[in-house]
Amino acid sequence: MTLIADYTARTRAWLPSASIVALLGETGVSTAGARTAISRLARRGVLESCREGRHSSYRLTQAAADELVSGGAWIVGFAAGLDSWDGCWTLVAFSLPQEANGHRRALRDQLRWLGFASLFDGLWVSPDALNPTVENGLRAFGIGAMSVFRARHVDLASTSNRSPLEAWDVAAIAQQYETFIQRWEPLLPRIRAGRITGAQAVGTRTEVMDTYRRFPVLDPHLPIHLMPPGWPRARARELFVSVYDGLAEPAQEHVRAVVARFADSPDPGIRAHTTRDLSAGAGTA
Repeated sequence: MTLIADYTARTRAWLPSASIVALLGETGVSTAGARTAISRLARRGVLESCREGRHSSYRLTQAAADELVSGGAWIVGFAAGLDSWDGCWTLVAFSLPQEANGHRRALRDQLRWLGFASLFDGLWVSPDALNPTVENGLRAFGIGAMSVFRARHVDLASTSNRSPLEAWDVAAIAQQYETFIQRWEPLLPRIRAGRITGAQAVGTRTEVMDTYRRFPVLDPHLPIHLMPPGWPRARARELFVSVYDGLAEPAQEHVRAVVARFADSPDPGIRAHTTRDLSAGAGTA
């Protein structure tokens, strides 16, 4: 899905199924595995198809494209602005019936995705103010009872006092950042010199997006003044932008070349989206 979205999310360009299989094959996915993935995405309503003779093509459905464009804007917007925090935490307290274990797991997964972490059983916190995405995500759960409010933490200066920040494993998040930086920083000289092209450019770009997209969930803009000195959030974002945007042109050329092998006239809407494109958000065809 990342591969398709990176070149068609804003335009919903058609891709011959054989070209998707070929592009996935360059990353080590078998033909059978690629076709299974395409079928699964179609069944889920992520892709829609058209057929000409024996040849089929796929593109993102409008709903999937809208969601991916919105998600892309959220990912590239992470750590892009000035760090401002009003000192308040958003808290979600909930109580579910004992037998509703499935709903409890689903709610916890949703809260994690929305940037919350568990401070105590049934009490989750986030430094972000409420927004429509959070409100809509929480409104979907109609089982049990829930309270959502904004509050400031009071430090009782006692050994039993727990800061809301302790809901996150800050050391583990820092290690994730450092691993990301160590993985991608050595590629910058080769990217700037134009030595990463073709299938490698496409694969690298897909991998860096899939890796970086986890950080807004792991580190939901935790207040910078509460973090250890030298917090690597900004460094990781700068590195992501350098890799993702730096490989946009050679990756786009390769995707178009592969599609051209299976189409008489490749859709001109096939283009690599940069972080600036994704920041613009709306605009799908």
